[in-house]
Amino acid sequence: MLRMPAPVRGLGLSDAPRALEICGRDPVTNVFVAARILEGGMAGGRNSVLGFERGGRTGLCWTSANVVPVEIDEDMVEPLAAKVVKRRAWASSLFGPVDQVLPLWDLLESPWGPAREVRRNQPVMTTRTSPLQLGVPVDPTVRPATVDEIDLVVPAAAAMFTEEIGYPPYRGSDRAYRLSVGGLVRSGRSLVRIEDGEVVFKADVGSVALDVAQIQGVWVNPRWRGRGLAVPAMAAVVEHVLAHIAPTVTLYVNDFNLPAIATYRHVGFVQTGTFATVLL
Repeated sequence: MLRMPAPVRGLGLSDAPRALEICGRDPVTNVFVAARILEGGMAGGRNSVLGFERGGRTGLCWTSANVVPVEIDEDMVEPLAAKVVKRRAWASSLFGPVDQVLPLWDLLESPWGPAREVRRNQPVMTTRTSPLQLGVPVDPTVRPATVDEIDLVVPAAAAMFTEEIGYPPYRGSDRAYRLSVGGLVRSGRSLVRIEDGEVVFKADVGSVALDVAQIQGVWVNPRWRGRGLAVPAMAAVVEHVLAHIAPTVTLYVNDFNLPAIATYRHVGFVQTGTFATVLL
C-alpha cells in the first residue's frame, strides 16, 4: 500500500520564502508571524512553524510562546492541532483570526486544560491615512525612546502588560524582560511621551513585515488619563510609523475597551477583521 506523506511538518529556514508567501495572502492579519519569520524565527531547531500542505492547499501555524494560525481552513485544523498539542510546555497564548483560533482551541482545550480567559471579539483596526490629513491634532512631544531612557520605559511597559493581561510580565529577575523592551527601544520602535522623568504615554511597533506595522502596548499613565492625551499621542504614533516604518498601520483591541476603540477611530483606524485570544 502506498503511504501518503503527512500533511503537517515542521518547517525550517529553507521554507521561509514559501512561508512568507502564505503570510502575504493577508499581510495585515499575518504581520506578527511574517515579522517573526523575517527576524529568523525559523532558524532554530524547534520548528517554530508548522506547515500544512495537501492537494495544493497550504497553511501555517506559529508555535512558540504564542500559537498563531495562518491561513488555515476547517480541514487543516485537526491535523495541525495534533501537532500543536505537543507544544503546550512553552505556549502562553493562542491568538489570531477568530475563525481560525476558536476551532483550534476547541481541539486543544481538553488536553491543555482550561484557559485563564478567552477573548472572542477583538477588532483588528487598520489605517493608511495620515491623521494630519484628517485634521487630527498630533502631539509633538511623542517620539522614539532613547537607550538612556530604558529604565523609564521598562516599568511603564510592565504596568501596561499587567493591566492588559492580568499578571506581571516577569517574576524575580527582570533581565529577560529588559532585553525585550530594550530591543524595541534600540530599534526605534518604542514611542513615548515623557514628563518630568516619567512615561505618561507609550506605544510600541511590535511587528513589521510585508509593508505593514502592527502597534502594541498602547498605554496612558493612569495619573494622566482623562486629560485628552490619547488622541493626539496616538495620532503622533501613526504619523511616525507612516513616515518612517511602513505604509500600513494596524493593531487589535479588546471589544470591551471602548475608550481605546474610540481613540483609534478618531485618528483614522477602521475595523478590517476580528481576532480572538486565548490566554493560557
